[in-house]
Amino acid sequence: MTVLQSWVNDFSAREQALAGAGMPWLAAMRKRAIQRFADEGWPTTRQEAWRHTSLAALGSQQFASDSTAAEQGVADLVQQLRRDEPGHWLVFIDGRYAAGLSDVGSLPAGATITTLAQAFDDAPDRVQELFGIETDGSSTATLNVAFAHDGAYINLARGVALEAPVHLVFVAATPGIANFPRNLIAAEAGAVATIVEHYVGHDSGASLTNTVTRLSLAQDANITQLKLQQEDHQAFHLGVTDVLQQKGSAFNSHSMSFGARLARHDISTRFDGDHCETLLNGLYYVDGKRHVDHHTLIDHAQPHGSSREFYRGILNDTARGVFSGRILVGVGADKTDAVQRSDSLLLSRMAKADARPELEIYADDVKCAHGATVGQLDDNSLFYLRSRGLDEAHARHVLTYAFAAEAVGRIQPDILRRRVIDAIRSLVPGGAELGEYA
Repeated sequence: MTVLQSWVNDFSAREQALAGAGMPWLAAMRKRAIQRFADEGWPTTRQEAWRHTSLAALGSQQFASDSTAAEQGVADLVQQLRRDEPGHWLVFIDGRYAAGLSDVGSLPAGATITTLAQAFDDAPDRVQELFGIETDGSSTATLNVAFAHDGAYINLARGVALEAPVHLVFVAATPGIANFPRNLIAAEAGAVATIVEHYVGHDSGASLTNTVTRLSLAQDANITQLKLQQEDHQAFHLGVTDVLQQKGSAFNSHSMSFGARLARHDISTRFDGDHCETLLNGLYYVDGKRHVDHHTLIDHAQPHGSSREFYRGILNDTARGVFSGRILVGVGADKTDAVQRSDSLLLSRMAKADARPELEIYADDVKCAHGATVGQLDDNSLFYLRSRGLDEAHARHVLTYAFAAEAVGRIQPDILRRRVIDAIRSLVPGGAELGEYA
């Protein structure tokens, strides 16, 4: 039996136990999804979108489907993440909701924060509207459609503003587990929220997280998303963020990738109304033989849109980073203002970064720019710091952290920025020495 066939057999064994199995539209879609995956298999480097990212190791891997983890086994980890910070917390262990570790807290009228499994019962029509279809994205996203059992469901009514962040915590805790979270987030007109997705490992080894987050922003809604990926260094992470923006809405994405053997983040947003704004901000650190890939699309389908896209990567040892960003300015999308930039810092001679920024413009009255750099620490900056009394190692550490700090500085609010600062300082060489610079 091939590894591909094992996924089909696993689906046949599990489909009746998946949340929402009794909903005809979903059951039919799941069957079409697993058939598409069986026909296409994992993406290969022969496909342009995956040219620099091979899934050969993932495609030959067998994963556990049943969780053996208990809530008490990861309670300390979750408590460390929470740090007694205010917020609305949903925790999932191996893709299953952990009620004993979650705390949604009090919510304003018109705000719903619950699990996808619960929303199948409570809001089936809204879930169907937001869920997406099996032809969206690559075959990896299709596999999520087939196996998605739970995740977060957030619906904010008109004008609702959440003062504290919503924290969605996904813990891979069973060795070699495969989990498939699917998060549906809808913000009606004028709604405001900050949503944090934490992906962490707890002795899970070569686990697989295949996650999809779909966001729908109505007129003048404002959503900030921080994705903090800190899974085990043997793990595989495949993530999709898909956003639809209506007139005057604003979406800010911060993708922080600090874990996993192989991590791929597909992020796309479409402006379906005029005067939309978006910020795609990313930072990653990879060492050893690890690999990270950010693949983005900003679709300026309407006029007067503004987008800013900044990605930074720090690479050590024989690690590899990939950035492929596309800005599409459609016919009639006049007055578009778009900036895209990718910068990679190589800390070793064997590290490798690939950058592919793209502008595709079909309108005349626009202002668009893009650029990319790949290089090492600046010798003049090193000389300056050493002339001020720092030894060479300390000077290199300061400059490395300063390179990361530009991406971190865009994160709001301060309490979330501090969370990312702590994460990057624990990874970059000499991070423990940089308290006075953080």
